[in-house]
Amino acid sequence: MTDFLEFNKGVIDEFRANDGICGGPFEGMPMILVTMTGAKSGRRLTSPLVYSTDGDDVVIIASKAGAPSHPNWYHNLVANPTVTVEVGTETWEATAQLAAGDERKRLYDAQAAQMPQFADYEKSAAEVGREIPVFRLVRS
Repeated sequence: MTDFLEFNKGVIDEFRANDGICGGPFEGMPMILVTMTGAKSGRRLTSPLVYSTDGDDVVIIASKAGAPSHPNWYHNLVANPTVTVEVGTETWEATAQLAAGDERKRLYDAQAAQMPQFADYEKSAAEVGREIPVFRLVRS
């Protein structure tokens, strides 16, 4: 877990030092920082994520690369949907709304069209019976 936290810290530092641009495994990908309140700890936590957009909203997907369980940040957003969003040099408050049904599928498919690895993540998650959650971040 420490390696994962250190990796994320490095991505966050790179994001903030380069106006939202990251290299390495995130080279050329749209990156966002989402700062939220921990569901159990109550602490402020920041997660670097890839994203897409739908109109004025930001869309994030709790894929965890197709793992059998949701990422920790999913539980944080469900418990505490008010978040701070950083895209490039812009920061704003938003509310995380969990998408369902046809909207969830449309948003997921749109991001998978831009980032094909999400189609693989969906297949892996489906093999263990998990539907990957999709959130819409609506500016406050």
